[in-house]
Amino acid sequence: MNNEVKILAPGTVANMVCGFDILGFALHQPADEMWMRLLPEKRVVIHPDPQYNLPTDPEKNVAGAALLAMLDAIDEPLGFEVKITKHIKPGSGIGSSAASAAGAVVGANALLGGRFSKTDLVQFAMFGEKLASGVKHADNIAPGIFGGVTLIRSILPLDVVALPSPELYVVIVHPQIEVRTADARAILRQKILLKDAIKQWGNIAGLVAGLTTKDYALIGRSLEDYLIEPVRSILIPGFDLLKQQCKAAGALGGGISGSGPSVFMLCQTEAIAHAVEKIMINLYTGLGIAHHTYCTTISNAGITTQPNNNPVFAPL
Repeated sequence: MNNEVKILAPGTVANMVCGFDILGFALHQPADEMWMRLLPEKRVVIHPDPQYNLPTDPEKNVAGAALLAMLDAIDEPLGFEVKITKHIKPGSGIGSSAASAAGAVVGANALLGGRFSKTDLVQFAMFGEKLASGVKHADNIAPGIFGGVTLIRSILPLDVVALPSPELYVVIVHPQIEVRTADARAILRQKILLKDAIKQWGNIAGLVAGLTTKDYALIGRSLEDYLIEPVRSILIPGFDLLKQQCKAAGALGGGISGSGPSVFMLCQTEAIAHAVEKIMINLYTGLGIAHHTYCTTISNAGITTQPNNNPVFAPL
């Protein structure tokens, strides 16, 4: 077993427009940095990034909650100490809480010699997501741990399907407003029309088929949401115009990343991706809303670890 590891936990895009709570993919950038070491007693010590005033109590910290769930499955007197530097802003809609929770369990598993499966790690990390949003969802957690694009076929029992996908560029704009996941869930409709559900199922199936067959046109046609986006988009200034302009510039399509406020677009070429990024910058500059953009790709690796040769913790 290693004594200390460094972890890169990338952002993730959940839902993929039509796949609410069941589809997601990992990004190359942005990514949180984390450092972990084993402790000789059963406890969790958290050193969160101070710039976001996150809790140090492991029961109130998403990384801590995930690690405590893992400790329940470990018989030895072992624990974990973790230091987190956040590059994914909480409340951004690109998987900040998932990066912390999933990054923590992936790092801990590396320290333990890889004794747990990826499915086990998703189950542990979902305790962190439940703390963050009140719901055990895995559409950010799973792509972070498995890499690439994932389908959550079932939560109980957990069934994660890793999907092949063509090379795709991803452009994200993060307006500097906050949309809390719990609040974004609270406004969702509790009943839907059967005709809308049928359209949604068709788009989910079409999107999965388009990804696996590398049919870009089918991917674009399937990136439509009849259930969630019409409600949540009212929380994001300029959303409808942004989507219209990006698709006119050649984007395959896109929508709200997770619960927002970030918006993502999938593009077939790097040139189109850069043109879409300019549209995002110009639109939010014109609206007078501070924003960040990312022009990146889907990460097939997801969360990665490596031995840390420059210790960041005080001696035990």
